[in-house]
Amino acid sequence: MTGYPLRDRLALLAGLAGPFLVALALVPFRTDLSRTNAALILVVVVVAVAAIGSRMAGALAALSAAVWFDFFLTRPYQTFDITASADIETAVILLVVGVIVSQLGARAHRLEVITVTDAGYLARIHETADLAQSAKSSDTVVDHVRSELTELLGLRACRFEYGTLMGKPSRLQQDGSVAVGRKRWDVDSWGWPEGEIELRAYGNGHYLGRFMLTPGQGPVPPLQARLVAVTLAHQTGAALDTAGPVQDG
Repeated sequence: MTGYPLRDRLALLAGLAGPFLVALALVPFRTDLSRTNAALILVVVVVAVAAIGSRMAGALAALSAAVWFDFFLTRPYQTFDITASADIETAVILLVVGVIVSQLGARAHRLEVITVTDAGYLARIHETADLAQSAKSSDTVVDHVRSELTELLGLRACRFEYGTLMGKPSRLQQDGSVAVGRKRWDVDSWGWPEGEIELRAYGNGHYLGRFMLTPGQGPVPPLQARLVAVTLAHQTGAALDTAGPVQDG
């Protein structure tokens, strides 16, 4: 966990310990509290963890909630055995709903980060999406996104590489952070790392190419702008996957 930012580490810890503490607190009331209501309380904990953390933290919280619901709140108590079929069903539903809600919560948190900014970010996304659907050549989308990234991130240069990965440049990752090798780079405190930075484009889960970003001299763009850049790269990947690259010879 040392490779994760402090906030993510705290969220993972909350995902592990939060449901345990809440389930333990419900023990004095378990004879009067219905299993459904107990499960709903634990789902609230899962949502809270997902809202402050990542999808991984939310999924861990969902698993922890199901385990401690079984251990503390279903008969026989203080065991991981469930004798009543209704309790088994509730535990399974708690796990499934917890995982789904945590993923939606984490995604909603990420989208909120983007939407709380100005409408210009959303306009870039919508414009690129429209172009990706109407363009006859994927190269048109690539050129458009290159221009968008240059302006959005204040770049000195931006180019696109098709095909295989070469070298080990720094990388702008899916969550808007930057990695140098296997370590996270505190871009907000230290600025851009030296050299080009790659932003990969995937289509249908397959790597199709990458934008190579050369930072300018200005300040590092905020997280919201970097998340929009990642979204634009995804749209490029989708266009490439649909149409295939058309490269000039």
